Parts: sequence; structure tokens; C-alpha cells
Amino acid sequence: MSERDARPLPPGLTPVSPRLTSARLLTLAVAAVVAGAGVAATMFFAPRWVTVALAVALIVAVVWVGLVIARQVRHIGYATRDDDLLIVRGVMFRTTTVVPYGRIQYVEVSSGPIARMFDLATLELHTASASSDATIPGMPRHDAEALRDRLAALGEAHLAGL
Repeated sequence: MSERDARPLPPGLTPVSPRLTSARLLTLAVAAVVAGAGVAATMFFAPRWVTVALAVALIVAVVWVGLVIARQVRHIGYATRDDDLLIVRGVMFRTTTVVPYGRIQYVEVSSGPIARMFDLATLELHTASASSDATIPGMPRHDAEALRDRLAALGEAHLAGL
């Protein structure tokens, strides 16, 4: 592990739950099983070499995506500051999103069936901008709900100050 990987997030940021890696890997496994069934179906109408090539490609892709998922999750974090919420994500292409509390219209917490299995939720901030990408995936459910309530209160307080 390189020195950069040892501390993937700048100091002061709260990382998302490491259980997000497990949830995303489970989703990958389900997709791999479905794709594997498709590859297996090629045995009936394609030459054997095509099936073997597709199987090898599927295995390589699943391993590669699995490694990428593990690395990406370590590089997602957030921080609540005095006037805004800071969200950082990305390994190769680092994205930093800053959402002023006064711009928040509403905050949504959601979780699908696999996320619920791992007690995780995604917090999504909605602003007036259609291009806002203010989401924090992989938060423990109770933390996401507490942050939702805090952000809603801060948004109202800062909006009232305008």
C-alpha cells in the first residue's frame, strides 16, 4: 500500500462506513452471477472459444471492478463546517463539492435492499441547481438520519439569514 493510500482523505473529513465496500461487492457479485448466466448460455449457440473468452473477460472485469470499489470507498468523505457541507470523493479524479447550508432545499435519506442489509444509507442534498451532485453514500443509517436533521435545521437557519 502506498503512502497516499494509507491516508486517502485529508484530515478533518469523516470517512463513509467501510461496510459500503461489502455492500458494493455484494452488488457486483449479483451482477456477475447474472452476467455469468449469460456467458453460460453462449455454450449452446457459439463456439467453445467464444464462451471461454467471454468467461475470462468476465472474471478479469469482476476482479478489476472489485479492486476499484475497495479503493474508491476509502476516498469518500465529508465534513460539516460553519457555513457549508464539504464532500470529497475520487481516486484519480478528485471531486470536491461544497454546499452552502442556505442553498439546501431539502435533504433525503434513502437505502436499497442491499444497503439495508448492511445498515447503510445514502444522504442526498437537493439544491436549486439541477447539476448538484451532493450525495454521501455508505453512511450508517442512524448517522445519515442525524445529519439530515442537522442539515435541515442549518439550512433553515442560514436561509432565514438571507
